[in-house]
Amino acid sequence: MFVLGLQGSPRKKGNTASLLSTFLEEAAKRGAHTRQLDVARMHIDPCQECGTCDRKGFCPLEDDMQEVYHLLWKADLIVMATPMFFYGPTAQLKALIDRSQALWARKYTHKLTDPGRKWRKGFLLAVGATKGKNLFEGTQMTAKYFFDAVGAHFEGTLGYRMIEHVGDIDHHPTAFADAREKAAELIEPELRRKQVLFVCRENACRSQMASGFAQFYFGDRLDVESAGSAPAAEINADMIKAMSEKGIDMAYRKPTSLEAIQGVFDPALMVSMGCEDACPLFPGVRAEEWDIPDPAGKGIAFMREIRDALEKRVNALFADTGE
Repeated sequence: MFVLGLQGSPRKKGNTASLLSTFLEEAAKRGAHTRQLDVARMHIDPCQECGTCDRKGFCPLEDDMQEVYHLLWKADLIVMATPMFFYGPTAQLKALIDRSQALWARKYTHKLTDPGRKWRKGFLLAVGATKGKNLFEGTQMTAKYFFDAVGAHFEGTLGYRMIEHVGDIDHHPTAFADAREKAAELIEPELRRKQVLFVCRENACRSQMASGFAQFYFGDRLDVESAGSAPAAEINADMIKAMSEKGIDMAYRKPTSLEAIQGVFDPALMVSMGCEDACPLFPGVRAEEWDIPDPAGKGIAFMREIRDALEKRVNALFADTGE
């Protein structure tokens, strides 16, 4: 399970950062893989309202947001953390939120479904200097629609008032305990999912499609990864097109090496497609070998054939056998 934290405060070691770190530390302690983005120190330009995402389904601005898109769709749980600035999130975090319009457009304009959308969760951590009754209402509304845009179900908020000076959160009687408790509550059910790894040579076509189908149909009970023995520089464009014809969005994925997931992912089942190098890296793991030809460079028609064959194999393995 992958938990992504979005630290929106300009303060490196302020109250927001401490609260988010506590949450992520508890998630890691319980077995999740975590990563925190210090949003205020990333290069994320504000949305230019150019309309490219509505027309073409992607944002043309080349900055750190391209990596953020990848991580948002890789995450099982996204934790947004921010102090209140005029009853809203920080400008730096708001830039990231506004740029998520590209993902909104892929879902609502281009009618594509990210495979992780069915089970991904979102949660808000917030602190504010005042004791106003409505202190968090605006940010909660923003969070709700941000999480919808990135394909996550909004699971609620932990918000703390009268937190202004550095270190104030340390003196709150329940804040850190609340964060640890909420982390456990949100991730424990997901950690019980069976981990399944799909492997091919380049991790650009076959293993990506198989993992996409497994996530789309069975993500509620499977924690799915894919990797390659010799990963390509990027995923195959024909694969993205072929999967989009099924309504499944494979954009923003990246090929991953087998070595990169060692120690992070502990599969109970590994499905290999022409990748003999995988088994030695995961000794003792139950393995299956699927005789599925590599469709790379063979045209969109053959890519569609392989796509359909993989959809049937994935459904047969996990639906009929109850894996």
